Amino acid sequence: MLTRILLVEDEPALADTIKLNLELEKYHVTAVADGKQAVRTFKEARFDLIVLDIMLPGLDGFSVCQAIRLENTQVPILMLTAKNTSNDRIEGLKIGADDYLTKPFNLEELLLRISNLLRRSQKKGSDKVQRYSLNGYEIDFLSHEVKKPDESKIQLTKKEAALLKLLIERKNEVISREHILETVWSYDVYPNTRTIDNFIVTFRKYFEPDPSHPKHFLSVRGVGYKFTD
Repeated sequence: MLTRILLVEDEPALADTIKLNLELEKYHVTAVADGKQAVRTFKEARFDLIVLDIMLPGLDGFSVCQAIRLENTQVPILMLTAKNTSNDRIEGLKIGADDYLTKPFNLEELLLRISNLLRRSQKKGSDKVQRYSLNGYEIDFLSHEVKKPDESKIQLTKKEAALLKLLIERKNEVISREHILETVWSYDVYPNTRTIDNFIVTFRKYFEPDPSHPKHFLSVRGVGYKFTD
């Protein structure tokens, strides 16, 4: 089976050089130069590894990384950047990147890091089921299924699962509407505030003991939304 790599880099000369060298190593490479296109491309195909620049048009690499992690927690992500501060490295690793390489870099080192990430990923095997328990509800983010305390089940839509996962992973933090649009909707569409509110109302109906007095899914006026456990 082909090893498929998604290369996200907006510098044409560098992108061409990396793509050529990866193809010489017998990898199948899909190259895009835009953050929004990167998220769309990832959702449309299977990839074994992502090489991701941080400074991108449309959507920066940090946001792309987080959007990918909402879809897949296991695919290795190697971030490329001209930024060499510890804060940038920490931020990238915190949101789910597996490795970090600063420009300019040695191509041989890049290829070695990619090889090591792929080898570790193959040892891990397939995606593990990601679960979260809330008030007796068992949420399975792989199947998008929720088992209720009475053993009946709720089937989440893809967007419901993605938004719920984002809120839970960032629990106790206020997440802005703009950030939700970037990571969950990937700028494919621009839902208005009411659209996101409707998702929050749905979550309250699913999980809150008293939906009219929510304790878990909170709207923060003028800012965004927050999940508390």
